[in-house]
Amino acid sequence: MSVHRAPQGLSETGDPLLLTPGPLTTSKAVKESMVHDWGSRDAAFIGINKAVLERLPEIANGKGTHVTVPMQGSGTFAVEAMLTTFVPPVGKVLLLMNGAYGQRAKKILEIARRDVVVHETPEDTRPDLGKVEAMLKTDAAITHVFAVHCETTSGILNPIVEIAKLAEKHGKRFLLDSMSAFGALPIDVQAMTVDAVAASSNKCIEGVPGLGFVIAREAALKETKGNATTLVLDLHDQWQNFVKTGQYRFTPPIHVIVSFHQALEEFLAEGGQPGRGRRYVENGRLLAEGMQALGFKPLLPAAQQAPIIYTFHMPKDPKFVFQTFYDSLKARGYVIYPGKLTVADSFRIGCIGRINAAHMRAFLGNVTEVLAEMGVTNLRAAA
Repeated sequence: MSVHRAPQGLSETGDPLLLTPGPLTTSKAVKESMVHDWGSRDAAFIGINKAVLERLPEIANGKGTHVTVPMQGSGTFAVEAMLTTFVPPVGKVLLLMNGAYGQRAKKILEIARRDVVVHETPEDTRPDLGKVEAMLKTDAAITHVFAVHCETTSGILNPIVEIAKLAEKHGKRFLLDSMSAFGALPIDVQAMTVDAVAASSNKCIEGVPGLGFVIAREAALKETKGNATTLVLDLHDQWQNFVKTGQYRFTPPIHVIVSFHQALEEFLAEGGQPGRGRRYVENGRLLAEGMQALGFKPLLPAAQQAPIIYTFHMPKDPKFVFQTFYDSLKARGYVIYPGKLTVADSFRIGCIGRINAAHMRAFLGNVTEVLAEMGVTNLRAAA
């Protein structure tokens, strides 16, 4: 007698589904758009790139006030470019940290010899806004506040609107790493004063890796000339070159940009941020409810959880070996993420990318079968 098995995970091109916070599963059309070649100084490519740069501020309600400055490389290139361009040598950053990407920003600032003071909370805890305000009141040297929108170390959603209001109230500039949230969660740069927002091609717009970008308030960007600590990461210089020539200073990742253009077309066809966000919220709801029904314990309460990536405590059952769990799911077409926490032994599962509710239900069916194969029974005793 045949045994019914849950459907295996497959993308439109037959690849395993990436249940990670990026790089993500992309559409077939996004992949197919990269099979051609373009000259970086050819009018056709320049037109495609111009369309990409003009559309991105609109996603954050920044049309007319904000401009896109792209940066070749991963998202961290964009974050480093943002920090080292917008924070002047005499500046001081209040850095809100509750995960690995806050720690990375601190390292960037230290290497760039920028003064930094840290408000750190555990990876499962939002910033204490009362303490943040107290630091802003008592340290007049602070010029900038930096925060991470969604810290994928845990999946926590930080209160960026409230942080921006505190920065504005005390006359400080606000810089935002929205790498894993841009396109999925609402950002209104008109409603909150923010000098710059960093993101990248391979997150919630569902493009491929290789292009970071900073959506900058043009008036603030004009003030940054001479701040940069490196040639290649100088956002002001990169921006001015686009103003003068419409082109990159150095060789751009052409195929990444063309595929990102296709990803933006699909993003808009889905209804932009509200449409994309709805799909991710539903994916996340199904994932969270399904995993908890099996007995897994989520790290975060629902009110603090962003619909990007979910962290679950590792079960104490000795039969639960994460590498076996990971390998078995990968063999069935699902790639998940190991944990990155210092506060608990954990693993993570993403719900973004070209993934829908049917994929999530099938994934949960496969998790059930893998657990049975492993002989794991006491998930409710998770740490």
